[in-house]
Amino acid sequence: MDKEMDRKNLIVMKLLHYFITEKNYNPIILQGAEDEIWLENLDGDYKIIRIVSSHIHNEEQLGFDLFKAKHIAKKIKRKTFSFTMNVLSIFTDLEDNVKLEATPNMDCISLYDEKDINKYTFLKETFPDINKKMKFSEDGLQLFIKITSDINAKNKESADKAEEVFKPKKPIITYILLGINILLFIIMYFFGYRNQIINDFAVYGPYIRMGEYYRLITGAFLHADILHILFNSYALYILGSQIESFMGKTKYLIIYLVSALFASLFSISFSQYASIGASGAIFGLMGALLYFGYHYRVYLGNTLKSQIIPLIVLNLFLGFVISGIDNFAHIGGLIGGLLITMALGVKYKSTKQEQINGTIMSIILFIFLILLAFHIIG
Repeated sequence: MDKEMDRKNLIVMKLLHYFITEKNYNPIILQGAEDEIWLENLDGDYKIIRIVSSHIHNEEQLGFDLFKAKHIAKKIKRKTFSFTMNVLSIFTDLEDNVKLEATPNMDCISLYDEKDINKYTFLKETFPDINKKMKFSEDGLQLFIKITSDINAKNKESADKAEEVFKPKKPIITYILLGINILLFIIMYFFGYRNQIINDFAVYGPYIRMGEYYRLITGAFLHADILHILFNSYALYILGSQIESFMGKTKYLIIYLVSALFASLFSISFSQYASIGASGAIFGLMGALLYFGYHYRVYLGNTLKSQIIPLIVLNLFLGFVISGIDNFAHIGGLIGGLLITMALGVKYKSTKQEQINGTIMSIILFIFLILLAFHIIG
């Protein structure tokens, strides 16, 4: 029995070492999951890998195990907003007479030791270096120490990265943007320049088409009344502080200004009225938070579902049912914020290909809106 336990512990530790240190999988803490370890990498070919060390002695027990695993995988899928949830189940103690068969979105293999990897062509195609990486020069206690040390170091590195991203930072750019908005509001209302400033700097299609392009940005810093400035200032402080902390000051400022630009272009493309206010740029911050949250959905899955998405839907709905709200600007800001965040990239998560795609889509949409807004097409 001790020899069998040593054999299972060894193959489990080697598998953990490979998937955690080489393939960037992270352990998932599950209540009630005994004698099995769940790992996640939402960017991997298999988003979930589960290593089962309990003894599976017949097909009935196997069927129950797979049923339970699929139920858990569905819950993870919903929580992480994943379109698919491919699972690899690795059994380390399977009775010889129990047959494994692939089921939808779940592949199953049995590994008595690492030599059994060669039985599964699809496994070697998905992880071509697995044979090489599971060979160690150490053995016995030295092997245990090495594997444990490497896994701990990798887990610490992942934890340090997450702490760096989520650690609150002072929102200096948000304070500056708030200061500009409030200062302009004071000048407009307490020094009697309201009508003049709105006439000269609001987002208004006919004047922009005549060459006053600065209105595409300046209109985002003007507000109609005290409720308008209070509501937008509060939203900017809450959302802006988060995005500035998550994305960094430079990326945050780019997201804000590009979102304001896209909001203005949408407004003059689809509306004939003048528009002012920071809400288009604020919707861009919602789009940025949505994209960021999707990449960090292991951490923010519940927040995405219960707060971010309902907030976006509710505000868009209010824009359609309440008169005087430029919902075209909101939609433009939301799309612009999401696309420019894709182009800028999310730290430790975005790939170069994603950033290239985001840049291309941002440029295409910008050109299309320019052609549409200036009546070159349509």
